[in-house]
Amino acid sequence: MEFSINPLSPEKAQGDSILLPLTGQKLPSSYQKLDEATGGALSTLLAQGELAAKAGSIASAHLVMNGRLRRLVLLQLGETPDAASWRSATAAVARVLLAGKGASADLYLALPKGLDLEASVAALAQALVLESYRFDDFKSTPEPLPALTNVNFAVPRKADTAGARAGLAQGLAVARGMNLTRHLGNLPPNVCTPTYLADEAQRLAKAHGLKVMVLDQPELEAEGLASFLAVAKGSTQPPKLIVLEYRGGKKGAKPVALVGKGITFDSGGISIKPGEGMDEMKYDMCGAATVLGTLQAAAELALPINLVGVIAACENMPAGNATKPGDILKSLAGISIEVLNTDAEGRLILCDALTYAHRFQPETVIDIATLTGACIIALGHVASGLYANDEALAAELLGAAEHTGDKAWRMPLWDDYQEQLKSNFADLANIGGRPAGSVTAACFLSRFAKDYRWAHLDIAGTAWKSGAAKGATGRPVPLLVAFLSARAQQAPVTRKA
Repeated sequence: MEFSINPLSPEKAQGDSILLPLTGQKLPSSYQKLDEATGGALSTLLAQGELAAKAGSIASAHLVMNGRLRRLVLLQLGETPDAASWRSATAAVARVLLAGKGASADLYLALPKGLDLEASVAALAQALVLESYRFDDFKSTPEPLPALTNVNFAVPRKADTAGARAGLAQGLAVARGMNLTRHLGNLPPNVCTPTYLADEAQRLAKAHGLKVMVLDQPELEAEGLASFLAVAKGSTQPPKLIVLEYRGGKKGAKPVALVGKGITFDSGGISIKPGEGMDEMKYDMCGAATVLGTLQAAAELALPINLVGVIAACENMPAGNATKPGDILKSLAGISIEVLNTDAEGRLILCDALTYAHRFQPETVIDIATLTGACIIALGHVASGLYANDEALAAELLGAAEHTGDKAWRMPLWDDYQEQLKSNFADLANIGGRPAGSVTAACFLSRFAKDYRWAHLDIAGTAWKSGAAKGATGRPVPLLVAFLSARAQQAPVTRKA
């Protein structure tokens, strides 16, 4: 799909489809000439109540305009439009436009007060790219591609083009990062192995000039990542620790480190999972996929910031040599861990990855992981669970979540919960029982993140969808890109009062 930005009045639109945002039921004066060109059809549609008053409502009609059949798509913004309502409408608009037979579309963006042009263009471009995504790599007959191939963002004035271009760049970069994350999450586990993720990191590094390093089992053993290696023991797939560096900031400036959980298939190990739904455990590497998608977006946007991505990738499988409940492991940090449940493996690989991240002297570390089913029980599939050992960092991430609509909710990280991780035989246990399972998992990780500002995103409920819409979502790439963009501009986004 090709995108362009041009100052254009509605009556001069050349696209097969024309998007017209409206506020309320009155036709704006800027649409009068277009109404005349359609023989008053626009005003008639409104008068007959074809467009509901509810924000986000859409009405579509084929009309003859200057002797040519066009499809007009009317979008109701409501009486008090805001960024959240615009974002929620963009997916529906994109579906309508992509379902049509027209190859071109003009999206007219004379926006009312309350809507920022740059952010609005970004959201609409993002929605179009996300809705056009198809995963049919393994289907004998791929789904037909949308007919829509050319999209023009029609701005009212030439002075608007700079803001629109910035928004378009942002939206496309985020969407492409999300689609990379989705694609990796959707791949079957016999394809997307730890080695595949390492190869994908190499491809990303080559395409965007990143520095990449992949540690194989001998290097991992030499470095002392014993907790990570314990999880990988039962699999024939070799583990990989993948490190990517993007240096877009000042030389010597401390980086932000993104640490991703990359369990490319999680059987539960000896503490094996129930068979029902186990196929979805290919998504247990969505934290790793998020790191790759976020780094790709940051590189495309040339963000002036230094970033490090650390991905711990392996499978968690049962075997004669697999880690057993009751085993005691020695982590890279020197902390001993009693394994009470081998299905609580994500924290066992992340604790070593968090410790390994120390060597990059990060200013901030954020780990991203499909860590606990307990987080789904707590927050459902709406919000990612956010834990942080720094109030300002938590506020930045929550502000980015609010800015993008990629929701997150702050969860407690109180020392009271650490009691549940006590072990009679080691420094700590890898689980704390059923109560507050997401919280105790975060508390476990916090033991390995004491020397830097750290946040943990539990994306177990937001990284994928089940049922008829089964597939990876690409979250929380938007949240992280917004956070990094604001951090790069030294203007952190904070929550509204």
